[in-house]
Amino acid sequence: MTIPRALLEFGDPHHSGQPATKLAFGEPQQVLVAHTLDEVRPVLEQVDALSREGLWCVGYVRYEAAPAFDAALQVHAAEGPLVWFGVHAQPLADADVALPTAPEPHVQWTPRISREAFDANMARIHAAIAAGDFYQLNYTAQLKAPFASVEGSAMAYFAALRRSQPRGYGAFIDTGEEQVLSVSPELFFDWDGTRILGRPMKGTAARGANPQEDAANAERLRSTPKEQAENVMIVDLIRNDLSRVAEPFSVKVPRLFHLEALPTVWQMTSDVVATTRDGTRLWDVFEALFPCGSVTGAPKVQAMCQIKALEPDARGVYCGAVGVVKPGGHATFNVPIRTVTLRDGTARCGIGSGITFDAQAEGEWQEWRSKRMFLERASQPFEVLETLALRDGVFQHLPLHLQRMAQAAAHFGYSWSEAVAREALAALAQTRPAGAWRVRLLLQPSGRCTAEAFALLESPQPVRLQLADQPMADAQGEFVRFKTTRRAHYDAFTPLDPAVFDTVLFNSAGEVTECTRGNIAIKLGGRWVTPPLACGLLPGIGRQVWLAEGRFVEQVVYTDQLAEAQGVAFINSLRGWLDAELV
Repeated sequence: MTIPRALLEFGDPHHSGQPATKLAFGEPQQVLVAHTLDEVRPVLEQVDALSREGLWCVGYVRYEAAPAFDAALQVHAAEGPLVWFGVHAQPLADADVALPTAPEPHVQWTPRISREAFDANMARIHAAIAAGDFYQLNYTAQLKAPFASVEGSAMAYFAALRRSQPRGYGAFIDTGEEQVLSVSPELFFDWDGTRILGRPMKGTAARGANPQEDAANAERLRSTPKEQAENVMIVDLIRNDLSRVAEPFSVKVPRLFHLEALPTVWQMTSDVVATTRDGTRLWDVFEALFPCGSVTGAPKVQAMCQIKALEPDARGVYCGAVGVVKPGGHATFNVPIRTVTLRDGTARCGIGSGITFDAQAEGEWQEWRSKRMFLERASQPFEVLETLALRDGVFQHLPLHLQRMAQAAAHFGYSWSEAVAREALAALAQTRPAGAWRVRLLLQPSGRCTAEAFALLESPQPVRLQLADQPMADAQGEFVRFKTTRRAHYDAFTPLDPAVFDTVLFNSAGEVTECTRGNIAIKLGGRWVTPPLACGLLPGIGRQVWLAEGRFVEQVVYTDQLAEAQGVAFINSLRGWLDAELV
């Protein structure tokens, strides 16, 4: 059994319905490396030649290799090889692959730019656009984190990133000196030697907190002139780049403004296709296209000059190209966004967005936050959680709890079997045939379920609730909308006074949302209401049951209305309806 040095999980670029290509490679029989600009062309020519001899070449091209293709492109000095490819006779058979089973590492990311610096750089970009220096710029910043590389930890982290950002063009490459963990959703190019496809990704919107909001966000992205303009600018750049290697009049745009649903964001893509001229080689394709215009801006030369002035760090593999050249020369490369590199005990990841004249600093900052969510999800391991009551051997509202867990599993990409969950609960129930118990059902990424029980003590009523002293920072986040063991955002509001049962939370708009351990019902104007999901809260099972029964209705409630409340109740399926008072 062999521990892979490279893993590829590339989706089908042509959407033919074929499953993703999954390949593992062991120790390369040859390594091709370019450390200097004048070595870049010979290495890519070797890759081209060896692939045409029937070998597989898996590797990357750093962003800082750009001047090898055009001396006018400005970059920082590289912090690693400009080009690296492992050469393999064939992929490993599934039976020959041994994947390490290291636990998923905890990674604490630190942004390297403050909001003040971000706003200042946005102002510089807008001034340069107004001066006519360029009309779009892809601005990025690096995040860094310490990373303890023990055996299997890099691959375990790649697996976590892949669950966080499924589909697309995933690649794990271990060169020995560094590891590249790319879960990029963006195709750079797919070229079979004749037909070439580029799919630039420009335009982003956050996923919604519920289906209605999600659909509205998607439609807004599809129809907003700013997002369309940003996409069209890069499509035009890619068309021009492709024309350098294309047969005359063969460059086409068969698909424009297509939306792709990723776990944390909507992304807009467009397809640009062409027929390459006879005699075109891999070097020619890179010379024409690299770096991809979606990660530079337009015009490319001027944009990259400004990028070097604004960004203090080399981008590295991020925003370069990661991919495979198959036997016969068929090449598929991603644009390594959503990509982590591990080197010298440090993890690095870049986040960025395309800036046009009408881009607003607050909107771009929030877009960066949305794009970072794949890191947040993968960097702190968690389990999907359901908390339910077991009373005299019977679980309360069990079908609804299992349905909610299934929805969370689908959202986070966890394996799920209702039969496995029921089996874990049934085994626990046999040991607790009488009494009242608080049961925690935990789902791991692998699909394994465990259940644990604790005595459920009755709560004297009315329970005392306090109002939070500040809004919850991310009330619309996925760890609010789905119940998991990631609870730091709730734990920060845990009452310090033991006489206080829970804390009433609210969002940045001053709208009441929920409590840290349950939902809330409020009596206003003679009727009971509860905040709608759009305010940012967990869709509690008790809340769902009582809404269906008509015990209360949804209504936005502001914190300044709480003084008018004729009644307050803490509600969840575990404890039921608890009369409450605000203190």
